Amino acid sequence: MPSPSGSAPSDRLPACPGAGAAGPGPSDAAARPDGYRAVFAVPEFRCVFAAHLLSSLGVVVCEIALSVLVFRLTASPLLSALTFALGLLPYVVGGTLLSAVADRYPARRVLVGCDLLCALAAAGMVVPGTPVGVLLVLRCVLAAVAPVFAGTRAATLGDILGDGELFVLGRSVIRLVNQSAQLAGFAAGGLLLAAASPEAVLALTAGTFLGSALLLRLGTRARPARDRARGALLGASLGGVRRLLADRRVRALLLLSWLPPAFVVIPEALLIPYAGLLGAGPAGTGLLLCGMPVGAVVAESLVGTFLGPRARARLTFPMGVFAVLPSLGFAARPPLGWALLLLVLTGTGISYNFGVDRWFVAAVPDELLGQAMTVMQAGRMTVMGLAMGLAGVGAEYAPLRVVMPAAGVLGLAGVLAVIFEVRRTGAGPGRASDGPEGASAGPVRGPAGPLPGTGK
Repeated sequence: MPSPSGSAPSDRLPACPGAGAAGPGPSDAAARPDGYRAVFAVPEFRCVFAAHLLSSLGVVVCEIALSVLVFRLTASPLLSALTFALGLLPYVVGGTLLSAVADRYPARRVLVGCDLLCALAAAGMVVPGTPVGVLLVLRCVLAAVAPVFAGTRAATLGDILGDGELFVLGRSVIRLVNQSAQLAGFAAGGLLLAAASPEAVLALTAGTFLGSALLLRLGTRARPARDRARGALLGASLGGVRRLLADRRVRALLLLSWLPPAFVVIPEALLIPYAGLLGAGPAGTGLLLCGMPVGAVVAESLVGTFLGPRARARLTFPMGVFAVLPSLGFAARPPLGWALLLLVLTGTGISYNFGVDRWFVAAVPDELLGQAMTVMQAGRMTVMGLAMGLAGVGAEYAPLRVVMPAAGVLGLAGVLAVIFEVRRTGAGPGRASDGPEGASAGPVRGPAGPLPGTGK
C-alpha cells in the first residue's frame, strides 16, 4: 500500500501523447454534443482508459488461466470453479476495511500501488511448485484490491473530468471497457491457452498490470489526498462507511446501484445448466454467455452517443425496472434464439447507470468521494456474488423455469421499492434536486473545487 505521506500537486504535463496543460475540469455547460469524443479529448483520461483496458483484460485472462492451472493440478471441478467465485466474494473485505485508502492517500499513488500489488500476485502464481492454497489466496488478493482500485479511479475521474456531464460519460466508457473485456478476454484467454501454458499466460497478465501502472504513473497528474486525517485506517474505513450509510439519500442511491445487477445476474449464473437443458452444446452455451455483454455494450454506446443529459436522466428509473423484466420470459423455457434475445435485452438495462452516477457524485461529500465509489463497487460485486450463490442453491431444489423468472418477480418488487425511496430523497436542505426531472445534479466540481457559476 502507498505510504501515508501526502504529495504536493504537480504541474508536470502528463506523458500521454498529445497531453497539454490542463485547465479547470469541464462544467456541464462546457460539454458539447460531441459525446464520447469530448471525453477522449482530455489527455489524462486517455491514459486512464488505456490503463483500464490493460488491467481489465489482465484480470479476465488471469481468471481463465488460473482456473485451468488449478484444474490441471487438482483435477477438481470444485476448486477450478472456486477460482471464479473468489473473484467476487473478497470485494466486501476491500470495500469496507480498506475503503478509506481511496481518500486518505494521493490517488495516483494508490492506483499505481494497486497495479503493482496485482502484478506481484500474478507473478507469484507463476512460481513453480506454488501450492493450490497459495494460488487461491493470491486470487483473493486481486479481488480484495479491486474495489479500492475501482473506487479511487472513479474519484480520479472527478478530478480529471469534473463531476458534470463528462464525468458521467467517462464512467460510461469504463463500463464499456468492463463489458468488452469479458468478451475479448474470454476469446483471448482461450487462444492464448491453446498456444501456451497457463503459467506463461499468467506471466503475461502480470505484464498487463505493470503496463497499467506505468501508464497511470506517467500519464496522470499527482494530486494531494482528499482527506488528510490521521488515525487507524480500519477505524477510518468503517467510520466512513457508517457515515455514508447514515445519509438516507446516499443509502438509497447505493441500493439503486446494487439491486438491479443482483437480480439480473441470476439468469446469467444459471445459463450453463439452462444450455444443457436445451441441448445447446458448447457453441450455444458460449453464445448465451455473450448475450448480456453484447446488449450492455450496444445500449451504453447508443445512449451515451445520441442522448443528452436530461434524456439519460429520464431513462434511469424505466431502464432500472426494465433490466429485471426479461428474465420473466424464461418461465416459458424459450429455445436458444429467444433465450439469447432475452439476455441481450437484459444487458441493455445497464444504461440506467448514467443517472445513478450523476446523482450519487452530487450526494456524496467531496472528502468521501473515493470511499463512496469504493463502497458502491464493492457492494455491487458482493450482492452479485451472493445472488449467484443463492441462484445455485435454488436451482438444486426447483426447476430452472421457476428460479430464473423468480429473479424478475423479486427484482421488480425490490427495484420499485428503491426507486420510491430515491424519489423521496430527491431534494433536501442544501441539496439541489437531482431527480430525473432535471439534468442538474448540484455543483459541478473541477480539479480545484467548484467551478465558477456552478455552486458554492
